Amino acid sequence: MRARNPRSRSRSWVLQILYAWEIAGGGSLPEFGERVLEGRRVAERYRPYIGRLLAALGGSLAECDRRLEETMPNWRLERLSTVDRNILRIGTVELLRFPDVPPKVAIHEAIQLAEKYGSVESPRFVNGVLDAVSRSTPVVG
Repeated sequence: MRARNPRSRSRSWVLQILYAWEIAGGGSLPEFGERVLEGRRVAERYRPYIGRLLAALGGSLAECDRRLEETMPNWRLERLSTVDRNILRIGTVELLRFPDVPPKVAIHEAIQLAEKYGSVESPRFVNGVLDAVSRSTPVVG
């Protein structure tokens, strides 16, 4: 069995944190993530990318949501499942803010999360939305 890429597992942790953050009612995402991780056994190799994703999401969540809504004219973000919405946020922040992550990788990783945590329709939906975000968004460092 192939060892998972630390970034892949980090994305899974961030998805879990985002889910809990929404249920808890929001607040500072990076601070919430730190509190969640204090009580969990998370390997050190995952923590840098978890922190990087949480910081990026904390600083640009509104922009990510706006970009997603622009690419989903027939959908409202709040009507999506919590899992799908947050997978899309992770993929979008990587597309917008992480020039070291190729767009195809960001989309593929989001699809992997959707296959593992979403519904039967989630992978296809996530692929279509993030592909549209990727095509309409220049990467900003």
